Amino acid sequence: MPPRGTLAEAKDFAQRHGAWIAARLGRLPKAAPFQPGTVIPLRGTPHRIVHRAGTRGTVWTETRDSGERILCVAGGAEHADRRVHDFLKREARKDLQRSAEAYADELGVKVKRLSIRDQSSRWGSCTSAGSLSFSWRLILAPPFVLDYLAAHEVAHLVEMNHSARFWRVCGKVCPSMERAKKWLDTYGNDLHRYGVEE
Repeated sequence: MPPRGTLAEAKDFAQRHGAWIAARLGRLPKAAPFQPGTVIPLRGTPHRIVHRAGTRGTVWTETRDSGERILCVAGGAEHADRRVHDFLKREARKDLQRSAEAYADELGVKVKRLSIRDQSSRWGSCTSAGSLSFSWRLILAPPFVLDYLAAHEVAHLVEMNHSARFWRVCGKVCPSMERAKKWLDTYGNDLHRYGVEE
């Protein structure tokens, strides 16, 4: 609903365009909960979640003889969702920290704090105080996409806007910027279906 729209207008629109809305909803990607059997894209590469009940540990990756990549989850099956979430957040933090620090060094700026959240409206943000925040879901995208988002937010420490100068700074340190922006426009929405119950 548009910000200035009314509930009555929204209801009227929904009644008049019900078939169109249903068709759009039918095309939305299906929820992919973090349960055994679900295939998730870890760093853009499909991994099937496999429960390893009698094994100690938490979550790790393996490659089967067939070449299939799997994400192994130890412990009780009822903890699989939380364990996979925690693992992905840790991996996202590790990759984003590495990228952000490299870009900060290159640009001569300092990252004060880096946090990982589940933001639905943006992939990252930057405060003038030097705090960066990112969506953990970036670990599901190919590495060049995560890398671009790190470059983007660090570039804000040089230029706190989206001016032509900002885009020059970002593009200079991140040659894959345009490719990453296209990937996010095309596939970014799909990342929000992972870890969601059906």
